[in-house]
Amino acid sequence: MSEVQDKIFDIIAKEATIDRAKINPSSTLKDLQIPSLDMVQIFFAIEDHFQINLPDQSPDFDAETAGGLVTIVERLLAEKAEKEKAKA
Repeated sequence: MSEVQDKIFDIIAKEATIDRAKINPSSTLKDLQIPSLDMVQIFFAIEDHFQINLPDQSPDFDAETAGGLVTIVERLLAEKAEKEKAKA
């Protein structure tokens, strides 16, 4: 399990007030019974923690599963690192 996945699962558990043990990469919002308003808070918390902007509408953005969310955050972090490296 990656550090990014650990942190995202922690954020989901905290913001949705659910047991972290219930979260796995294939968990969907429906499986976890997370209301859409809580999901918005989760997105904001993830953006704040990782200092990234999650895309609003993108065919590549799979927010339906916890694993999909981890994948997009890892991709955004890699892109951010590349941009910072190019500036140096």
